[in-house]
Amino acid sequence: MKNKILPLVIVVLVCLQLTNCDNDSDGLVDPVAVTVPVIKSKSEVRNSIAIKGARATNSDGKIYVYNDLLFYIAQNSGIHIFNNQNPVSPQNMAYIELEGAQDISIKDDILYADNFMDLVVFDISNISNIQLVNVEEGMLTYYATFPEDTFYFQGDIYPSNDDEFIANYTTVNLERAEVENNPDIYYNQETIFLNDALAGTIGTGGSYAKFQIYDNALYTIDDYKLNTFDITDYNAISLMSENWLGGWFGGELETTFILKNNLFIGATNGMHIVSLENEFSPTYASSFIHATGCDPVVVEDNTAYITVRGGNTCGAIEDQINVIDVSDITLPVEYSTYFLSSPYGLGIRDQVLYVCNDEGIQVFDAQNPNEIVLENSIEAISKDVIPLSSHLIAVGENVIYQYNYANDFGLDLISTIQF
Repeated sequence: MKNKILPLVIVVLVCLQLTNCDNDSDGLVDPVAVTVPVIKSKSEVRNSIAIKGARATNSDGKIYVYNDLLFYIAQNSGIHIFNNQNPVSPQNMAYIELEGAQDISIKDDILYADNFMDLVVFDISNISNIQLVNVEEGMLTYYATFPEDTFYFQGDIYPSNDDEFIANYTTVNLERAEVENNPDIYYNQETIFLNDALAGTIGTGGSYAKFQIYDNALYTIDDYKLNTFDITDYNAISLMSENWLGGWFGGELETTFILKNNLFIGATNGMHIVSLENEFSPTYASSFIHATGCDPVVVEDNTAYITVRGGNTCGAIEDQINVIDVSDITLPVEYSTYFLSSPYGLGIRDQVLYVCNDEGIQVFDAQNPNEIVLENSIEAISKDVIPLSSHLIAVGENVIYQYNYANDFGLDLISTIQF
C-alpha cells in the first residue's frame, strides 16, 4: 500500500517533537535524513509543457502501445515516443515534456495524459508536429506520494497560496543539532499518515495502467475514486461521475483493465468488477477480496489473473498469483493460487501467462486455470509486460525489452531500449 499525505494535512504523531521524545540524542548521527515537501507553482508547471526532440531518460516509467508507436511514460518527467514499426530497431522520435505525467491513454490519435491535477490532451496524428490541444485544469485529483521508510519529516513547509501545491517530497541531510533544535521536524517511527471490440482505435497499456478508454468514456482512478469523463469532444471534456470507496469498494485503487464491457480494478484489498454497459455511468458488479497487498489484474476470456505482492508497504499477505473465474461477473470465484516471490505486473495471451518478478519474466501454461504451470523463466528484470499479437514488450527500470514468441513457452530477445 502506498503511503501518501494530503496537502495541508498534519501528520498524527506519537512524538510531537524531538525535544519531547524519549530518544537518546547520541543515537542520531550526522547527517540526519529529513523528508521535505517540494512546493511548485501550478502556473509554472502548465507553462512548462513542451514538445521536444527525442531524448533519453533517467526516470522509471510505464509502457503504452498505440498502432506502431511505443510510449515510455517517464514518471513525473514526460512522454517518450518511439516508432516501433520494426521492433528490431525502434526509433526514438519525440518527447513531450510533462512534469506531472504518470499515465496516458490514446484514442483516434488523441493522447490524454495527467499533469499533476490537470488532464492534458495532445493531437499525435503527426509525430513530427505534435500539438497541445487542450488543458482541463484541476480536473484530476493529485496527492504527492510520501516516501517509504522515512523517519523525520519537516512539517512547516506547505503551499502559501492557491497557485502552489505539494508536487513531491525530497530528502535533505541536516546536522544533528539542526534537527534536534527545530520543533517542526518530527520523528516518524510510529507516525500514521492520512492517505492519501470498441469504436475507434484505442491503444494498449500495461497492467499498471490507471487510465482506460471505452468508447467515448475515459476512466481514471485515484486512491479511492473512479472518475468517468466524456471525451466525445476532446476540446470540451466533462466529468460525468465520481464513484468513491465508501460507495463500492474498500481498499486503495491501483490498476485498471478493460475486457468487453467490464472494467476490472486492482485494489489493495482485491479485484473489483464494474459494468460499463452504460459507459458514462459505470455500475458496481462484484469483488474478489483478499488480505492487503499490491495487485494488478489482467483478464482473458472468462479468467482473471491477479498478482498479489505482500511485505513492506503492500501488506502481510504471502506473494501469490490468484486465478479467478469471472464467467459470472456478479460472482467471481477463485480457481487456484500459485505462490511466487515478489510478483509485479503481468500479461496474458492465448492462455500463456507472463508474470514479472525479481527473478525475471515467469512464463506459465494457463490452459488449466485450476493449476497453472511454470514452464520457463526469462532472465530480464522487468516490472510489467504487454503481450501483443505480434510480440511481447517488457519494461524495467529505464529499459524496454522486446521479444518474439518462441516454442516451448520461450521468448527470443529482438531489441533493447536502454535509457
